[in-house]
Amino acid sequence: MTVTDRIALDPFGSDLVAESARLRALGPVVPVELPGGIPAWAPTGYDALRELILDPCVSKDARLHWRLWPELDAHPSWSWMANWVGVVNMLSTYGADHARLRKLVAPSFTHRRTEAMRPRVAALTAELLDALEAEGADGRAVDLRSGLAHPLPMRMISELLGVPEGLRSDAAGLIADFMDTSDPSPRHAASVHERIGTVLGALIEHRRTRPGDDITTELIRVRDEGGDRLSDEELLHTLLLVVGAGFETTVNLIGNAVVALLTSPAQRAAVCAGAVGWDAVVDETLRVHPSIAALPLRFAVRELTVAGVTIPAGDAIITTFAAAGLDPAHYGPDAAVFDAARAAEDHLAFGIGVHRCIGAPLARLEALTALPALFSRFPAMRLAVPAGLNSPAVRGSPANRAR
Repeated sequence: MTVTDRIALDPFGSDLVAESARLRALGPVVPVELPGGIPAWAPTGYDALRELILDPCVSKDARLHWRLWPELDAHPSWSWMANWVGVVNMLSTYGADHARLRKLVAPSFTHRRTEAMRPRVAALTAELLDALEAEGADGRAVDLRSGLAHPLPMRMISELLGVPEGLRSDAAGLIADFMDTSDPSPRHAASVHERIGTVLGALIEHRRTRPGDDITTELIRVRDEGGDRLSDEELLHTLLLVVGAGFETTVNLIGNAVVALLTSPAQRAAVCAGAVGWDAVVDETLRVHPSIAALPLRFAVRELTVAGVTIPAGDAIITTFAAAGLDPAHYGPDAAVFDAARAAEDHLAFGIGVHRCIGAPLARLEALTALPALFSRFPAMRLAVPAGLNSPAVRGSPANRAR
């Protein structure tokens, strides 16, 4: 196929399994069109995606390496992408800039600090499960997303960042709208952009006047005392990344794992009997139902050839975690089937190399605490309504209800 035959991706992510298979049948790297008509290349299998992620000539910096960056303002329907690639944080920088920003945040996510949070995660999980048990005491359906999957990571990342109680719902709403790529309208993009400044700006101001033992206070200190180590823009956008990556993705990890087990009775029985470990459940969930199905965008620093396909310098590349996890060439002909005994710890859902998710250990800790506690507390739990997906970028059920 030619570049003029770009495949338009479903803006609602209605059936990522079928869409991934369709793209894979067209080749290892396929020209696609993102919401709003943004052209990009999509690796359709595990090996191609892994090669691109690890290639030092693949950048995340749109300002430096996307040939269409100067045209962004001329395309109103592309404005949503500016909120993804126009920010300045670890997600959108390259080389030395990325290393500098990552080094500033890394101390907050060390193994020791994550382990120190284990008692707090366990206590909060128990508190949320108590509330769910009380709510469903008369047999009513309860919403696992709003009752467990959402508040657990939100409260943990809020405590890490020092987000005051009055700002937490605004921060959660901002991240939900930021992650929603199904609406490419300029109006939606402008609203998100404005709220990045107001909501996170309020957090910065709160911690500037009331410093504490939290990530935001530390980053403010770096900005104020560290010379050119952190700009105002980088501070704002780094907080956006830490909130989003440390919260919304874990919401979907927990919710997707619950749905996977509740719709796979044999898998659930094996896990609850101890025949399959919860670590394996988390890995298989991330493989089959990654919290981020596809992450925009990366860019070819120079002309690249991947699996026989040439990607011109300056072209955009979408990071297709869902397609990689469903690749039958890597995971076998039943790759689309959830099987916790598969041992899929090599999944790419947390990234790989220098861009591997810095908060992955915390996300795993939260999921590995919440999931066994939930299924132990409610062994007869079942889904009350079908689960669905909400966009091609984020893969999660808007409401996971259970009885």
